[in-house]
Amino acid sequence: MADTIEKNVTRGGQFLVKETKCEDVFTPEDFSEEQLMMRDSVKEFVDKELWAHKDRFEKKDYAYTEASMRKAGELGLLGVAVPEEYGGLGMGFVSTMLVCDYISGATGSFSTAFGAHTGIGTMPITLYGSEEQKKKYVPKLASGEWFGAYCLTEPGAGSDANSGKTKAVLSEDGKYYSITGQKMWISNAGFCSVFIVFARIGDDKNITGFIVENDPSNGISMNEEEHKLGIRASSTRQVFFNDTKVPVENMLSERGNGFKIAMNALNVGRIKLAAACLDAQRRVTSNAVKYANERIQFNTAISSFGAIRSKLAEMATNAYAGESASYRAAKDIEDRIAAREAEGTSHQEAELKGVEEYAIECSILKVAVSEDVQSCADEGIQIFGGMGFSEDTPMESAWRDARIARIYEGTNEINRMLSVGMLIKKAMKGHVDLLGPAMKVQEELMGIPSFDTPDFSELFAEEKGIIANLKKVFLMVAGSAVQKYGPDLDSHQQLLMAASDILIEVYMAESTILRTEKLAKNQGEAKVQEQIAMAKLYLYKAVDIVNSRGKEGIISFAEGDEQRMMLMGLKRFTKYTNNPNVVALRETITSKLVAENEYCF
Repeated sequence: MADTIEKNVTRGGQFLVKETKCEDVFTPEDFSEEQLMMRDSVKEFVDKELWAHKDRFEKKDYAYTEASMRKAGELGLLGVAVPEEYGGLGMGFVSTMLVCDYISGATGSFSTAFGAHTGIGTMPITLYGSEEQKKKYVPKLASGEWFGAYCLTEPGAGSDANSGKTKAVLSEDGKYYSITGQKMWISNAGFCSVFIVFARIGDDKNITGFIVENDPSNGISMNEEEHKLGIRASSTRQVFFNDTKVPVENMLSERGNGFKIAMNALNVGRIKLAAACLDAQRRVTSNAVKYANERIQFNTAISSFGAIRSKLAEMATNAYAGESASYRAAKDIEDRIAAREAEGTSHQEAELKGVEEYAIECSILKVAVSEDVQSCADEGIQIFGGMGFSEDTPMESAWRDARIARIYEGTNEINRMLSVGMLIKKAMKGHVDLLGPAMKVQEELMGIPSFDTPDFSELFAEEKGIIANLKKVFLMVAGSAVQKYGPDLDSHQQLLMAASDILIEVYMAESTILRTEKLAKNQGEAKVQEQIAMAKLYLYKAVDIVNSRGKEGIISFAEGDEQRMMLMGLKRFTKYTNNPNVVALRETITSKLVAENEYCF
């Protein structure tokens, strides 16, 4: 079965060793009429219910967050990913990403409540629950009658999720478990109806998941709301379980399967978090453009100043790249799920395996887009100047809300190391052939480089050649590091971080080029000059990062002739034949933004 699927759908991580054609990637320009209607209805809800009342979220109006969630439930927005037989809309993975994207841009408070409920609050039951559990809980969660929360983190168990101390003890009559322990940073705790709780039974190696109804008379208590830097109206509390009785039929999946549930929930959470950072970038960029057009200094709008124009171009470019990569991966996951279902796999299993297959891309996107949204908000403040630092403008709240994105769903440091670690494991299992391409790169380093003048007459001919070379940099660095350290590579975290940054830039830059190439083929190059400029600008910046991180990685583990050879290879693989005029690229992008007075791509 796996062989059949593999022929039809590219596997996770294979982008590194396989050339992808632009016709084979999904882009935001490919949304169906139904998806565009869904997007517009979500935007209408956000503008009316969330953006118009942004001050209430900033003033910690938790009740308004809950009320907004109920309205989202009434509109069906909480059940987009839930199968129809359990009261949801049963939409595909791309559509669930689309809703998550556009519902999350106005305020991080609502975005967090929505993500915690639809993702880690509902999804574990949908994907791991028994038929009885799904029928009992999922319809109420899909409609917004009930809200969900997820209790994994403890004072001593954060990134090391499987080290939790919360205990579950089976009663003498075998009818229930008594759960005792402390959980912290629990989103939606203040208004949730049901918790997904992870606890350890006896001396089990792995934790176990349970569905626990929120009943204060059953040994459940909470601290007051946490006061946080951002996401201020997102309910976040510590939750205490003191001999809380949970019927044995409320165990989620099997005993000891909790760690697996937690990790797979995080994979989905990571790509959804990337989506949740996209509309925030569009909104911040649009607000910055409007302000720059209106703000007059030295008798001219500041949008005409090169220093401001540079910032706007970079903000728009990163947003465009994030869209390109996020929806590429989302469709790959959707196709993988469909392929597994076509082979007779249940929807539950197909979705689990579909997302798990692209766990590398999920981690890449989580890191890249969460860092871009922070940078975007930071530059937004800078463009507003002193006003940006004031609560009277939306910039400072966007900056505060963005900061959590680099922490939850696994810190960016953890995700960087995971992305490389998972890729190497896939190679060991034979799912991605890294060894063959890595050996070819070694041979190329030993050979004489070609001095032929390549043909760059086609759009992105040079850029695609550079992306192929950036992939060689990763194979060179990671391949040599694996040869040198073997299983001990995990302990060389700074080297893994450098390799991960190369991997991230390859995926993001390639996704942006492929989206734009497809767009140019469909609409003609003349109509998409700004998108072409963004694709070229993103790649130029990516090459700089790959060069810097590659050098750092090589010098950290190679010496003598090996080091010299690899540094020469790095120089060869990050070299342009025709250096792009970066200032001109930014001008092309910003001219369009300023003319349209918003993010318009």
